[in-house]
Amino acid sequence: MSKIAIVTDSNSGITIEEGKKVGIVVIPMPFMVDGEELFEEISISQEEFYKLLEKNANVITSQPAIGQILELWDKLLEEYDQIIHIPMSSGLSASCATALTLAADYPNKVYVVDNQKISVTMKQSVYEARAMANKGYDAKEIHDALMKDKLEASIYITVNTMKYLKKGGRVTPAAATLGSLLKIKPCLQIQGGKLDAYAKPLGMKQAKKIMIEAMKKDFEERFHVSEENQFKLHIAYTYDLEAAMVFKEEVEKAFPGYDVDVDPLSLSVACHIGPGALALATSKVLKF
Repeated sequence: MSKIAIVTDSNSGITIEEGKKVGIVVIPMPFMVDGEELFEEISISQEEFYKLLEKNANVITSQPAIGQILELWDKLLEEYDQIIHIPMSSGLSASCATALTLAADYPNKVYVVDNQKISVTMKQSVYEARAMANKGYDAKEIHDALMKDKLEASIYITVNTMKYLKKGGRVTPAAATLGSLLKIKPCLQIQGGKLDAYAKPLGMKQAKKIMIEAMKKDFEERFHVSEENQFKLHIAYTYDLEAAMVFKEEVEKAFPGYDVDVDPLSLSVACHIGPGALALATSKVLKF
């Protein structure tokens, strides 16, 4: 039986310590804050990060250095037969394309999974990969299983402020100003690694209702959820755990029988949407 290493990055929301407990290697994603390179969990905490955002610090996302990835892979292959590397969707980050290019020099050794996931749906894939490896599946089998259902996932996310969407160029300054005056909480969707606008609810209460109704529609019309075709529900949030737990109660009421996970978004994701964001996500449960 092959010995498989499972590698991901902090965009998955899996902490380094959490990963160590279950046999998952987590690469901390770097980002620049006022010109200084920082790493989540290592040189900055979530609380410290949001304090910097409040002070209007200039935050720019980055990706791990090529040398860092190669050094990690080479070290792991001294102990493991193969590596499954699960980065954030190629549609949302260049780190996936970089890993795919590097893996070409590690045939049958390193398998990069671009299954269009991010955050909580990505986390689910990483844990499923670890479970499959524990059951004796080889790297190619794990890779193929994760890729087979790569589009069987959906994320709806509502931001509490347009400030960071404006900063990232996703909305114009005029639209951001008007949205703030009207108390619009933009609802976005991520389908297949592509981020698009979904709705423009007035206030977070309406936004949460829209996300729940959108997910119900996905369950019924897109995924055809059943006993044989099961999906898991997740909530992700930035900074406001209390609001996330209230949303969890609302989601579980709307979806009886589901135990909904709640996780904070990684800082490299949070810097694009700011504090107070809420997301509702789902991903198909692999059968193996």
